[in-house]
Amino acid sequence: MSNSNHHSTAQPILLTIAGFDPSCGAGIAADLKTFAAHNCYGVAAVAALTVQSSEGVKSVHATPAPTLRAQLETIADDVPLAAVKIGMLANRANASVVAEFLDARKFAHVVLDPVTRPTAGNAELLDEPGLKFVRQELLKRVSVITPNIPEAGFLTGIDVKDLATMKDAAVKLVEMGAKSVIVTGGHLDKPIDVLCDGGVVETFGGDHIKSQNTHGSGCTYSSAIAAQLASGLTLRQAVILAKAYVTKAIEKSFQVGKGPGPLNQLFRFHQDPPTRGVHEVPQHGMHPAAEPTAH
Repeated sequence: MSNSNHHSTAQPILLTIAGFDPSCGAGIAADLKTFAAHNCYGVAAVAALTVQSSEGVKSVHATPAPTLRAQLETIADDVPLAAVKIGMLANRANASVVAEFLDARKFAHVVLDPVTRPTAGNAELLDEPGLKFVRQELLKRVSVITPNIPEAGFLTGIDVKDLATMKDAAVKLVEMGAKSVIVTGGHLDKPIDVLCDGGVVETFGGDHIKSQNTHGSGCTYSSAIAAQLASGLTLRQAVILAKAYVTKAIEKSFQVGKGPGPLNQLFRFHQDPPTRGVHEVPQHGMHPAAEPTAH
């Protein structure tokens, strides 16, 4: 007899397959916070454990491929997944496990953020055979791929440095087999994203926020797109809303750590602390006086 809970979930359940960042600014922690902010429930398969802080990535420890496969199959057997977001994969073995998982399960929405190098630190987030596999195999299996300017360059071989070359890279990625591409322009003076969907190239301008707290912005953006797609929006609508959300999350960020801090993905949940001296009595039925005394 099947559990009736599985037939109607109040919130879409989204899976992130990515690396774990102990500073919780990027990777799986950023993804889960972003899903929560979009009224989705997040589950996660850890593809790598990183040693990093706001000051950069020091080292990467890839999850063994059989362990990653077991994580994915166990969670997918248990819950219905409305969308999948793929971030850091570390190596070819893990990238091929993910490709097999996508082939076997056929999800409605799969967003690939092809993370290759960290913005800070010089650890490799995807090895060379892994990059080749993403280029030749994985990008064909996803709904949308969201490289930033350096990642678009790694994938296409184009020297991507401005709006014109971003458009060239987006078109080339579609020619390479990607269904839809968003090249993100956070590295530009004015952040402009390029969307290539069904052969149509469109640009989306944005406001430049004077803040260094951008650690995890790529992870957050791709996760916000996955959440919007799972909620029934078109890709174009998802891009517009995800871009506005990321801008706000940077604007509302606060300093954590010595380097570039994280975004504030949960800015909508902010509550002002109660006025000093005013405290709510917890309404849980157990007051200290009512607790049994020891004899």
